[in-house]
Amino acid sequence: MSRESDDPKIPAPLSDDLKDTLAAALIEDEDEDLEDLALGEDYALTPEFVAMVVDAADRADAERLRELLDALHPADVADLMGFLSPDYREAVLAHANPESLAEILSELDTEIREDVLAAVAPATLAKVLGELDSDDAADVVDDLEADMRAQVLAAMPEVERVAIETSLAYQDETAGRLMQREVVAAPQFWTVGQTIDHVRKDGEELPELFFDIYVVDPSFRPVGAVPVSLLLRSRRDTPLAQIMEPVTEIAVDLDQEEVAYIFDKYHLISAPVVERGGRLVGQITVDDIVGVIHEESEEDILALAGVSDAGRNAGVVEMIRSRLPWLMVNTLTASLAASVIGAFQDEIEKLVVLAVLYPIVASLGGNAGTQSLAVAVRALANRELSAINAMRTIARELSAGLLNGVALASVTGAVLWLMFRDVGLSFVFGAALVINLVVAALAGALVPLLLDRVGRDPAVSSTVFVSFVTDFTGFFAFLGLAALILL
Repeated sequence: MSRESDDPKIPAPLSDDLKDTLAAALIEDEDEDLEDLALGEDYALTPEFVAMVVDAADRADAERLRELLDALHPADVADLMGFLSPDYREAVLAHANPESLAEILSELDTEIREDVLAAVAPATLAKVLGELDSDDAADVVDDLEADMRAQVLAAMPEVERVAIETSLAYQDETAGRLMQREVVAAPQFWTVGQTIDHVRKDGEELPELFFDIYVVDPSFRPVGAVPVSLLLRSRRDTPLAQIMEPVTEIAVDLDQEEVAYIFDKYHLISAPVVERGGRLVGQITVDDIVGVIHEESEEDILALAGVSDAGRNAGVVEMIRSRLPWLMVNTLTASLAASVIGAFQDEIEKLVVLAVLYPIVASLGGNAGTQSLAVAVRALANRELSAINAMRTIARELSAGLLNGVALASVTGAVLWLMFRDVGLSFVFGAALVINLVVAALAGALVPLLLDRVGRDPAVSSTVFVSFVTDFTGFFAFLGLAALILL
């Protein structure tokens, strides 16, 4: 060793291995910093991180874009696409890790995914889809244009292509479209040890995520299931038939909302999907159900407002098409309710204060009706309201409406008396308010039940009719009582 290297003031040169270790540590620290910067406390992407992605795309800095995308979970990359214009999406996704691109595509909103898929070559897309479970792959292929779909399917291996085509043959929003065809099944006579050996040996052919081993008979019909946790705790020589548990089968044509209800009611993690003859054709896992519950809840919330999900990238025409029909219906019902005011025009001219007060009666009734309606629609969605308990539910709502009406009438009547010193006006206002809140409670509970009975979605249609009932009743009750008592 030279004299200079022995001098403590002069550091010894770093070895190549140490340089690589330090470089890797610096990269790891930078990745951790990016992960901290990317998401806020609410797990939403921060504006600063989105700005960093846009800046790197503007500079065509491929290395920086890869660093930024690698710091994100595929679900966060999917969220990122929602903040970018189509040109930026194409530029950014071109640098995504090929292994994670499949998961990113499955997480994208439908409208955004359609734009992204149009920019991906069929051969690349066919390779990417091979990384997904059959249900996710079918969901992506379903968003492709007919020509693009044919090219992608033609470029896929036969086994994967058949699985996707079979899934697409089922009706949309059914268990068949929701399920993944990859399952872990074992015959009744197998032991725990044989099953574990099978899982280890054929792991590449098994689903990426599974919770149960389905025990099947010679006709491949499920007769039970063994949770993986129970399998690993059991002795190797234990027959599966001794430890298997009963299963809740899902019919392949069952609506996805019904499937979500079954999962919630029986606290399922996974369930086998069977065709008409009872043969096992796939499975549904709880991660798919979480998406269904979110989707159905979102649809109900939008439906209560009389709109459909046009998406964040919807154009003005699509937004108008989704909202205008119910606005037209609302215009008709509002006109009918307003006709009551016209019928009492002379009375309003004689006592102008009526024009100030009748909207208050209608508005309070509308709010009460909306409260009752929300409770009824939720109860119908959760199977808590049916013909069996309908009368009890309606009676409870009527009681609440009556008591709320009396309470509000007492307060508002006292205020009106202090303002106008007119006992008759206070009584008329209070009585009309009680009548309207009782009718609002009745309409809010009864209208969804009737619509559900005739096969209409109560979340979509109820709001307009309940609003009409409360407006009509509020106007008529207040102005009619005023004409009889005050004039």
